[in-house]
Amino acid sequence: MYKFFKAFFVPIAFLAASSAYAGIAPDVLARNTSSEVIQIVKQDDDIKNGRSSKIYAVVETKVLPHFDFERMTKLAVARNWNTASPEQQSRLVDEFRSLLVRTYAASLSSVAEYKIDFKPLRMAAGDTDVIVNSEVSKPGAPAITIDYRMEKMGEAWKVYDVLVDGVSLVTVYRNSFNSEVRKGGVDGLIQALNRRNQRK
Repeated sequence: MYKFFKAFFVPIAFLAASSAYAGIAPDVLARNTSSEVIQIVKQDDDIKNGRSSKIYAVVETKVLPHFDFERMTKLAVARNWNTASPEQQSRLVDEFRSLLVRTYAASLSSVAEYKIDFKPLRMAAGDTDVIVNSEVSKPGAPAITIDYRMEKMGEAWKVYDVLVDGVSLVTVYRNSFNSEVRKGGVDGLIQALNRRNQRK
């Protein structure tokens, strides 16, 4: 399950942006910032060679501020979220965030290989929840669709789900999380995520 999305996690970088982009439409934000992320990777040999400190620095500054990890975790944990204590909920968000960061960071060095084509945004005035559609390709591989579900929080847009060829990231994780909860409760899920995050 995790490997399926790892292969397509790189294009998420194209949605990264600085606070200077606050208030910009989500599709414009994505299009404007795609070249910035590609250029960072192309110009930094350390990132291309997999140097973790550089990779995680880019993830922390360019990607993380633009994801709603709490909403993603709620969607992935689903009905089990309401049975968790506030402390467990906080741990779940932290562990799921770490898992997604590790998955993304593992693929960052190859971002320069990708070409992304953003489709026209279907958005009505006043919408605060949209889907940004894109098609991603690289030499020698078939194009795939990457769709980002985004919500407006204040003046900024944040990603809360990613669909690869129509398959939802949070739905895929939900199936796995439900299985872990059935085996060991919410604490069992937290422990399973923690074990995975401790792997080298």
